Amino acid sequence: MTRTIYNTATSLDGFIATDDHSLEWLFAADPGEANNEHADFMKNVGALVSGAHTYEWILCHEGDEAWPYAIPSWVLTHRDLPRVEGDLRFASADSDQELRDLHAEMVGAAGGRDVWVVGGGGIAGRFAELGLLDEVVVSIAPVTLGSGAPLLAGRVDLRVVEVHRAGDFACARYEVVRP
Repeated sequence: MTRTIYNTATSLDGFIATDDHSLEWLFAADPGEANNEHADFMKNVGALVSGAHTYEWILCHEGDEAWPYAIPSWVLTHRDLPRVEGDLRFASADSDQELRDLHAEMVGAAGGRDVWVVGGGGIAGRFAELGLLDEVVVSIAPVTLGSGAPLLAGRVDLRVVEVHRAGDFACARYEVVRP
């Protein structure tokens, strides 16, 4: 069964990126086994969705000639962004129905595997609001940022499923509580 999972890292004070969309703070902490856990997570991911800032950060830091993920990938944006080699699809999904339809397309493309919501918190919040988000997996870094892009936009009720430590990170997996 395909699940839609928001898997990300956050600062202790709940930000996934700085005000200027940087993730550099994330790499100052020891990830311990977090890299292996992420590799295991990726084995069951069949499609992903990200926002424009996440997409641009990945291109800038992981190579700007080819998309590093060999799965169908959606970027939600209203801007014209650079296109690189890979299975990339750009969409805006402004209305709730457009996002539901897009999510159904992602689930179909995932082929029974999971859909990974890479970032940001606004996208994850919209999925949760529409009842499309199943889990939130978060690695909490031992740093505060004071401001930036929030982990989640809007209220999302969660139930703890698992908590553990990976290097310097506190890691938690939550299921989304639906009314």
